[in-house]
Amino acid sequence: GTYDADTWMNLLEEEKISIWYTAPTALRMLMREDSSVFKKHNLQKLKYIFSVGEPLNPEIIYWSRDLLGKDIYDTWFQTETGSIMISNKPGLPVRPGSMGKPSDILEAAIISDEGNFQPDKALGNLCVKAGWDSMFKTYLNNEDVYQKKFKNGFYYSGDLAYRDEDGYFWFVGRNDDVINTAGHLISPFEIESALLEIPEIAESGVIGAPDDILFEKVVAYIRLRDGFLWSDDLEMNIRLRLANKLSSIATPQEIKVIEEIPKNKSGKIMRRVLKAWYMGTDPGDISTLDV
Repeated sequence: GTYDADTWMNLLEEEKISIWYTAPTALRMLMREDSSVFKKHNLQKLKYIFSVGEPLNPEIIYWSRDLLGKDIYDTWFQTETGSIMISNKPGLPVRPGSMGKPSDILEAAIISDEGNFQPDKALGNLCVKAGWDSMFKTYLNNEDVYQKKFKNGFYYSGDLAYRDEDGYFWFVGRNDDVINTAGHLISPFEIESALLEIPEIAESGVIGAPDDILFEKVVAYIRLRDGFLWSDDLEMNIRLRLANKLSSIATPQEIKVIEEIPKNKSGKIMRRVLKAWYMGTDPGDISTLDV
């Protein structure tokens, strides 16, 4: 039904739900609410909150820790994998922004386009060694595409990620989302997450746009929280915050304020729509746009 934070909290309380599996979009919507919405409900039975379906912004975890006193455990899987593959398991320290670690019964790896296993902290394709129990068998009537998903015994997920020195995996973006600016690969999700840490910003969407010098420039679309107005001072503050947290290279060349960030019905940011708006082109099929 229609989103209503109080209804959701009532359900969690009255049904004594102990494990809540939800999506980052739902959690971002809850972040907009006043803290009183949560404080009037008894959520003592709620032991764990898990997230899936899209990247989980670090800011959501910090919000949950402060307000609910709980970590949110991110997980990663796809329709093709058939089960959770990488996760922040209870008992494993949560690193905000990380997907967690692979299941003990499978092998996940970061592999370059050339087929080389990447070292820690190096960006590459997120892959899983073929043969896990719930592995998909084919794409219906599209066996050629299915075969192209596998190379040298590994399934290529289409996601870009890196692994840190402790074995945690970090999502960067889909392999067609990454922005190539001044010879550096920049994740839109990383910039979007940093923007959401700025108190005045409610939503953000980041794209790469053609640039004669940089090849691609970073363009950020934002929606301001109620009560805030756009100004030169706010723009300067946003740029300084991003430069300090990320780098000057990741700081948007353009920041555009809009009333709503386009998302599909499952809450995922429709970056291709933002890019079409910027380029003045037809966004194509928008039947999944949440209006």
